[in-house]
Formats: sequence, C-alpha cells, structure tokens
Amino acid sequence: MNHPSQPNIRFATIGLNHNHIYGQTKALLDAGAELVCVHAEEDDLVADYQKAFPQARRVAGKRAILEDASIQMVVSATIPDVRAATAIEVMRHGKDIMVDKPGVITLDELAAVKKVQAETGRIFSVCFSERFENRATEKASKLVAAGAIGRVVQTVGLGPHALRNNPRPDWFFQRKRYGGILCDIAAHQCDQFLHFTGSTQAQVVASHIGNFGNPETPELEDFGEVLLRGNGGTGFIRVDWFTPKGLGVWGDGRLTILGTEGYIELRKYVDVAGRPGGDHLFLVDGKGQQHMDCSQQALPYGPRLVQDILNRTDTAMTQAHCFLATELALKAEALATRVGDVP
Repeated sequence: MNHPSQPNIRFATIGLNHNHIYGQTKALLDAGAELVCVHAEEDDLVADYQKAFPQARRVAGKRAILEDASIQMVVSATIPDVRAATAIEVMRHGKDIMVDKPGVITLDELAAVKKVQAETGRIFSVCFSERFENRATEKASKLVAAGAIGRVVQTVGLGPHALRNNPRPDWFFQRKRYGGILCDIAAHQCDQFLHFTGSTQAQVVASHIGNFGNPETPELEDFGEVLLRGNGGTGFIRVDWFTPKGLGVWGDGRLTILGTEGYIELRKYVDVAGRPGGDHLFLVDGKGQQHMDCSQQALPYGPRLVQDILNRTDTAMTQAHCFLATELALKAEALATRVGDVP
C-alpha cells in the first residue's frame, strides 16, 4: 500500500504485447508506485489496459515517457525481439526498466544490454513471474533459507503451457521474434535454479528442443529440456506446449527442490488431487509430510524493487543473477539438439 509519508516512484508502460504486463504493473501498484501513462501502437491492447488501469493516460509516442524527468521507471512487455532495444533506450534516458521475460532473445542483445546497464547504472530487471508473482515459490524461498530441507542439491522445474487457451498473434509462431521455447519459457526455470541452489556460476550441460505435435507452425518449438550444472547444485528443466484441454488451468507448473534433509514440491497453479486453487506447497522432511496453502503469502518483489529504485540498491534481484539466468536460457536454446520433429 502507498503511505503518503514515504517517498515513492512514478512509472509508465511501453508495450503491451504479452498479458504479463498486467502482473508487472500490479507488482508496482501494490508497492505504492504511481502509474502515469502508457504507450503502445495497438488500439485494442491499450483499451484493455486502460480498463484495468484507468489512471494510465495514453501518449502518442515513447518520447513523452522517455523525456519526462518525473518518471523513474518503465515497465514493458513489447514483442520479445524489440525488448533489448526498448530497454537500452529507456536506460540511456536515465530510467530503470522492468521487462517481461525473455528480457532479450540473443546473446548479442544480452551483451549490448549489459554494456548499457554498466554505463548508465540503471536497473534492468526481468520479471520472472513464476517466482516473483507466485506465493508458493516465495514460501519455498523462506523455508529453504531457514534450512528446512538442509543443503539444496538439485531443482527440477517443469513449465507446461497450453497452446490454445487464448488467441496467439502471428509473431508468437516466428522463431526470430519469440526466441525459441528455452529462451522464452525456460528463463523462469533458470531463474529458480540459480535462486534455490544459490549458484553464482553455471553452465548448460545439455539441451533439446523439438516440434512434436504442431506441423502447421513449423517454427514453433513445443518441447524443450535442459540439464544445468552450477557451483551450488544441479538442475533439470522441461517446458512444453502440451497441457491437455481437460486441465482447468493453463499449465500444471511444478518445482521440486531436493535437499540433503528433505524436499519441497510446488504445485503452483493446480493440485490435480483435488484441493482448490493454486499456491500449493508440499514439504517432506525428517518429521513427516505436510501440505501448505500459500495463498496468503506476501510477495516482496514489487516493494523491494521500488526501494531499489529509490535507494540505488540491489535487493529485489541482483543484476548479476538477472543476467546469468537470461544467459543460461539463451545458451540452452543456442546449444540445443533438435529432436522428435513432426515428419
């Protein structure tokens, strides 16, 4: 909530091409930030955004945002292949930026963003929503930090998605625009692997991509998997577009964190055994097994990011972590062996 006695920030939105922009915006609003205006080319996307956030005044061009010295932060969910250029432009105008994942889609773009971030000292934050906006994942962070499962050995992150749960624009099926399944979806799991294992260095051991079931869109990768090795543990990732129509949500996102004294499994969006809602956490340790409803767990990313903007600190997510998670996803995509394509 906003407390008038405390300083806060003004922010604006550039690009509405993924619905993640709603979560990005809400994270800052819930932390007391003020949404000023929005710029996007698509009339329908702006109309929907203004229905949700009527305080967002539409401006005709980016310059109205970039040259407004009272705006400290920009949130953006442009089409992935222009996110790097958008972020660079924003940082060069002296503003911090939070982009949707993937933050960039090539290693060359990552190098350019890192260079400008270092030169300007601005914050480049990728909103890894499967951690930052998921209450069960935040609860797991607290349990792991408290030593509930001992030393973390491995993470297994599963990111299934539903291809037909909403209309997809043409760019979604063009690899040069979305970057590939590992670059895109698996960025979430790379982030969680680094976070829970505490790895500050990591490498891609092996990765696979393929199109098993969608011959009508040959540039779509509907399956991907990655094996990671870090200086704090190992990780396995599987992502796909094969969520069955019978499931009541867009994907049965799961994370298993293996420790030396127990393990945690998250069923982030649905418990297929029948418990209602999402944010389910299962903890198994030396004392027994238990289920935790994490639906009331507070989410610290937004408030911490606001404080980072005000204080020039690095508490919501370190810049090094942000860049390394992105780099792992990009390298997994670039190194992937292609398997199982439709004949």
